[in-house]
Amino acid sequence: MPTRIALLSTLVMIAFAANSLLCREALASGSVGAASFTLLRLFSGALCLYLIVSLRQRKWSVGGDWISALALFTYAAGFSFAYIGLDAGAGALLLFGAVQITMIVVGLWSGERLQLRQALGAVTAFAGLLWLLLPGVTAPPLAAALLMVLAGGAWGLYSLRGRGAVAPTSASAGNFLRSLPLVLLLYWICGGEEETTSALGITYALASGALASGLGYALWYAVLPALRATTAATIQLSVPVIAALGGILLLDEALTLRLVIAAIAVLGGVCLFILGGQRVRSP
Repeated sequence: MPTRIALLSTLVMIAFAANSLLCREALASGSVGAASFTLLRLFSGALCLYLIVSLRQRKWSVGGDWISALALFTYAAGFSFAYIGLDAGAGALLLFGAVQITMIVVGLWSGERLQLRQALGAVTAFAGLLWLLLPGVTAPPLAAALLMVLAGGAWGLYSLRGRGAVAPTSASAGNFLRSLPLVLLLYWICGGEEETTSALGITYALASGALASGLGYALWYAVLPALRATTAATIQLSVPVIAALGGILLLDEALTLRLVIAAIAVLGGVCLFILGGQRVRSP
C-alpha cells in the first residue's frame, strides 16, 4: 500500500541519517574510538543481517564477494575516522554527494550519455562539494572531509556492485561477514585496545550497526521493488537534510551559510541530474 511504502521509506531515511548522528555523537563525546566504533558497527550489522537472512531461508550460503567487502570496509572506516572532525550535516552532505557523483562517473565511463540538464546537474553538484571544501573559517577540516569523500566513493562502488544481486540482503550479510577480518586488522593497527570505550559508546556503535545499518538496509531492499529508480534516488536527497537538522537539534551543531549553499548546490544538482532521465540508485 502507498501509505505503508511511504512510512517504511521515511523510517529508512531516518535510519540512514541516524548513522551520521550516532557516529558523530559517539566520537565527539569521546565515549568510543573510531576503530572500535567501526569494529562494533560492522560486527553488529553482520549479526543482524545474518539473523534476518536465517529467518527467511532454511539453507543459506554466504553471498557477496571480497571486492564488495573491501569497498564496505573502506566506507565504514573512512566514515568513522572522518566524523572525528566533521559535523553530522557536513559529513552526510559530503558522503551523499560523493556517492552520487561516483555513480554518475561510473555510468559515464560505461558509455552512458548525458542530456544538457543532466550535465548541468552533475557540474552543479560537483561545484557544491568543491565549495564546501574550499579553505575558510567555516570550512570542514580538509583531511576529515577527504576521508568522507573516500567513504562516499567506496559506498558508491559497493552499491553499483550490488545492483544486480539476486538476493541483495544475503549478499550484504556475506559482505559484512567478509569485512570483519579487515576491520579486526584495522583495530589492531590502530591499537584499539587502548582506545577509550564506555558503555554509552558501545551502545551508539551497536545501534548504528544493528539498527541503522543492518535493519535499515534490510528495510530499504524490501521497499526498493515498489519504487521507481528515480524515486528511490530522489528521496535520498532528504538524508543530508535530516542529518543536518538532527545535528542542530540534538548535537547543538551550528548551521553555517557555507553548508546551506553547498547543500543547495549538491542536492539541487543531483535532483536535476536524476530528473533529467538517468537511472541512479544508491544505498
